[in-house]
Amino acid sequence: MTLKAVALNATLKSTGGEPSSTDRMLSLIRSAMAKDGVETEILRLADYDIKPGVTSDEGEGDDWPVIRKKILDADVLIIGTPIWLGQPSSVAKRALERMDAFLEETDDKGRMVSYGRVAAVAVVGNEDGAHHTSAEIYQALNDIGFTIAPNAVAYWVGEAMGSTNFVDLPDVPDVVTTTIDRLARNTVHLARLIMESPFPGDA
Repeated sequence: MTLKAVALNATLKSTGGEPSSTDRMLSLIRSAMAKDGVETEILRLADYDIKPGVTSDEGEGDDWPVIRKKILDADVLIIGTPIWLGQPSSVAKRALERMDAFLEETDDKGRMVSYGRVAAVAVVGNEDGAHHTSAEIYQALNDIGFTIAPNAVAYWVGEAMGSTNFVDLPDVPDVVTTTIDRLARNTVHLARLIMESPFPGDA
């Protein structure tokens, strides 16, 4: 069975603007997962009107319900974010806040609607902070029902106070490629295991 993944690009840039380093990283992950037969759709969240809130539908004009459906139709969720002020972007945080609704949205066995889905994280930036950023997202994803494989983060950070972005690199460093391949391999493997043996419920 072909697995589906959805990647949320939490860059602050909308499509058509400057090139996005986050998009480059997610595209590399998509290519790595494709080797294992995974189809990945990348959504640039800045292109959508995602209302503030913690429910699955915040009313008229809210684009989140469309994104939510894509997340729940997928087997794998990848959140890609730049580092701003040492933290995930505000766009990434908005998406996580909206998924807070999963805490109350459960099936007849008490399992959150997100159960059975595996998540991974991608981080880019020009300063240190990749571990802190991924840790924040990891904790949030675990709280709202996603499962995380070993080494399920790929990141690149440039020189502190530097001006070179990941998207500007002529070649992707070998260590980044190795990390991406490991993320893809482990995440896909875990997604297939959970598909074969779902988590038990409360009842």
